[in-house]
Amino acid sequence: MNNLAIIKQSFIMSLQNIRANKMRSFLTMLGIVIGVGAVIGLITIVEIVSGTVMGSLSGLGADMLTINAYSSATKDGLTDNDIKILDRVEGVKGVSPTAEQITATVAHKEVYSKTRVQGRSDLYFLQNPECVAAGRAFTAADMNGSAYVCIVDEDYIRNALLGRAVLGSRILINGVRYTIVGVAKKDDSLMSYMTDTSRLDGTILVPYKNVLSMTGKTRIYNMDVYIEEDYFSVINMESLGSMMDQVEGLMSGLLGGIASISLLVGGIGIMNMMLVSVSERTKEIGLRKALGAAPSRIQLQFLIESIVLSVIGGLIGIALGMTIAYVASAIMQADFTVSFSAIALGVGFSAGVGIIFGWFPAKRASELNPIDALRAE
Repeated sequence: MNNLAIIKQSFIMSLQNIRANKMRSFLTMLGIVIGVGAVIGLITIVEIVSGTVMGSLSGLGADMLTINAYSSATKDGLTDNDIKILDRVEGVKGVSPTAEQITATVAHKEVYSKTRVQGRSDLYFLQNPECVAAGRAFTAADMNGSAYVCIVDEDYIRNALLGRAVLGSRILINGVRYTIVGVAKKDDSLMSYMTDTSRLDGTILVPYKNVLSMTGKTRIYNMDVYIEEDYFSVINMESLGSMMDQVEGLMSGLLGGIASISLLVGGIGIMNMMLVSVSERTKEIGLRKALGAAPSRIQLQFLIESIVLSVIGGLIGIALGMTIAYVASAIMQADFTVSFSAIALGVGFSAGVGIIFGWFPAKRASELNPIDALRAE
């Protein structure tokens, strides 16, 4: 009989023995199931959370600097001339001022006094074209302070406009009539999560000079500077992203190590079961050896049985781990992704546990003296 046929026969006999002791086999596999499930579930959750955070960071932009010009005794914000000077700096692709009025009075059939109004420039939309879900963005022609156009977000549409079609509609912002030209896409950036807008009716974007007119200010206190690569050495979102990658690696390793303890316990359970199986089947082993079965074949039989038991537990553990990760991603409202590296790790762990902890019982079975085995009660 060739080696392939021997392995096939040993595999079939392993399945028969596992089915013959269903409860004991299940309890033995339980440690592997929990261990693999924990490894895959925890590592996948870490990757999902990391991916969500990294997506938020990428929304801020690795090629963007945010400047806050605080007031001092010698300087109060930045003027349009200051912005033009920054815009001419070598390596700067553009400067996008931001102006904001925390709450404004907005009227559309009803009056809403808790609406946030933000001022943006056309450059902001050129650098972030995906932030407009419908309609159009601001253009350079809208930046002279006399264009009364606005972009509303989904919260304002839901709370104030009751979900109706909005493009072309007109609303009053602090008594001035504006035309809605666009709908802003939901902001998934890190800064949006750090800003509490739960008590607001929504956010409306208007040209930044219009907000300056609303507030009576002439200075800019916040702006985004878009830079070309390799011009500045700064701590930006890219370096923060690298730091997050390191943290993810450390967390995955730590959680994987903790969960691997369950695999160790499961491996000990498998070794214990295989030792019991060797004791129960002593006469069978003796008879097979008396009929000419080689010790290596006896050892292979028990080793394959250990591996099959472990791999079955590993496959169940993979399903359990993926289910845990899917439920966790749904609770966190994050995109679920399958971690193939975690699955490979789980399969490798389970197979390794079967080999390592099954080798000793298999070796012991192969070394039994056939005469002593046949005499065993």
